[in-house]
Amino acid sequence: MTLRVVRLDARATLPTRAHAGDAGLDLHALRAATLGPGERALIATGIAVEIEPGHAGLVLPRSGLAARHGISVVNAPGLIDSGYRGELRVLLLNTDASQSFELHAGDRIAQLVLIAVAVAEPVEVTQLSDSPRASGGFGSTGR
Repeated sequence: MTLRVVRLDARATLPTRAHAGDAGLDLHALRAATLGPGERALIATGIAVEIEPGHAGLVLPRSGLAARHGISVVNAPGLIDSGYRGELRVLLLNTDASQSFELHAGDRIAQLVLIAVAVAEPVEVTQLSDSPRASGGFGSTGR
């Protein structure tokens, strides 16, 4: 599979993989930004992508940023539908209550993971089939 990428700004960095076989492609910040304690910011990447039909992109946090600096993706995972052709932007959140976070142009800010999706059509029925779990939800399987 290929991922067609358009550089919307000459300064943009194309998505990269740290290691062959990694699931995620690193997304990079187009420009510098500062996230104060508890602040969120919509960070431009300067790229647009063409995801093949039957697939979607999930924008996920980078574990190193989360562990070292408390930086996460607010709407994780962010969803990129195959028909979207606009700029990829990442909504970052600084969860640290006391430290600002300095973001530099070109920094890796999130990961894009491509997944296959089943496009289901909702059909109204009067009853659902039985299952061992039934309606058990949050906390129903123990601690």
